Amino acid sequence: MKDNDKKAIDFLKTNYENTVIPNELDFLTKKIIKESRKKMKNNNKITKALVGTAAAGVLFIGSINFVPFTANAMSEIPIVGVIVKTLTFRNIDTDDKQGNYDVNIQAPLLDGLANKDLENILNEKYLEESRGLYESFIEEVDDIEALGGGSLGVHAGYEIKTDTDSILSIGRYIVNTVGSSSTTFQYDTIDKKNQLLITLPSLFKDSGYIEVISANIIEQMKEDMEKNPDKVYWIGDNDLSVFEKIDGNQSFYINKDNKLVISFDKYEVAPGYMGVVEFEIPTEVLGDVLVSHEYVR
Repeated sequence: MKDNDKKAIDFLKTNYENTVIPNELDFLTKKIIKESRKKMKNNNKITKALVGTAAAGVLFIGSINFVPFTANAMSEIPIVGVIVKTLTFRNIDTDDKQGNYDVNIQAPLLDGLANKDLENILNEKYLEESRGLYESFIEEVDDIEALGGGSLGVHAGYEIKTDTDSILSIGRYIVNTVGSSSTTFQYDTIDKKNQLLITLPSLFKDSGYIEVISANIIEQMKEDMEKNPDKVYWIGDNDLSVFEKIDGNQSFYINKDNKLVISFDKYEVAPGYMGVVEFEIPTEVLGDVLVSHEYVR
């Protein structure tokens, strides 16, 4: 690891560890991180959480671009009041490897939030997830090499789904390729004016939203299959896993039109060729269960 990279990581960790976090925000964030780790672990072994520095013999290339040490290599996406910068883990020394391996992991790092507690917590989460994913990849490579070699690929990155004066939604994706590929998406939606992290349950009065949203999604699935014979969703009479309702913390984001969008990972509610599927929920359907129309209109 380059000295600049090590200094950058130490800078981020020191900055985070010295931050006094309000109890409410600390509890919420730890809960989100715990659920995130659990979901990632269940989706694929490659995403199990690990801690530590890059394994010996592996090249750690890239940098945490929001610190002065690496300003020349900076990669930024400007957002109103916030800049999203990129930390990249990529490449592996394959000279002594028998298999075919490919890894490229890019993590978003926020800079410019007035709420530094929230900014630091999210950045630490993104760093920890990405580093764990990278090191899990290295462990997987070692396991494959011990069996004589093979193929393994991990690509992870992020998309800015929404960037308005009031909302920032960041989608983080992971694509694993071992034979066939799998894709997962996770989102963070931030109230930029009030500097808050928005969760799905926080948008609604009570848990009744689960049934309301689920019923609408099933209706949309049926209509979509009627219009497009090539599309298939796992609902109704189906030998495979049948979708009945969303999880209480289902992946979601709020789009630029202030509409709620529910997201499902590849294979979660449909065959793999359907990829990641999303459903925009009509606001009129949510009228009776929304806390307010501050975010969803």
